[in-house]
Amino acid sequence: MTKICDVEVGRTGLGEAEAEAAGFEAVSVSVDSTTRAGYYPGARPIRTKLVAERGSGRLLGAQIVGEEGAAKRIDVLATALWHETTVSELLNVDLSYAPPFSPLWDPVLIAAARRGSGWKATGAAPSQPTTPNRNPRPSTDVYPTENRTGR
Repeated sequence: MTKICDVEVGRTGLGEAEAEAAGFEAVSVSVDSTTRAGYYPGARPIRTKLVAERGSGRLLGAQIVGEEGAAKRIDVLATALWHETTVSELLNVDLSYAPPFSPLWDPVLIAAARRGSGWKATGAAPSQPTTPNRNPRPSTDVYPTENRTGR
């Protein structure tokens, strides 16, 4: 990750050429979005690129270029890369939303949603078994009833 004047750049994993050189059949998608909600003052352009393995859809690398607030998003993709996440699985990541920091759909999620055909073969098994999220909506009550006093 680096910053040159107002431009931030983040990268993790392999680029397309590196993936091909390593023996992967790589596919990629690039999308343009904004760093904040479009109506919020200071929204700036951001470009997100995902590189994945054709067939399995496993994320192989990513690059992000933009202005304020762009490059730090690469941490989400670095974590996904470490866990051998597929681009389809990225759509299940619940990223925070607040107009000063992100549009409703974060650029990382927009890129994952716009993946090309051929990223995951029909009926192909994921590279790692996945455990379904049995509690998709955790409680927002930070003080469970059994821990409260005076009631």
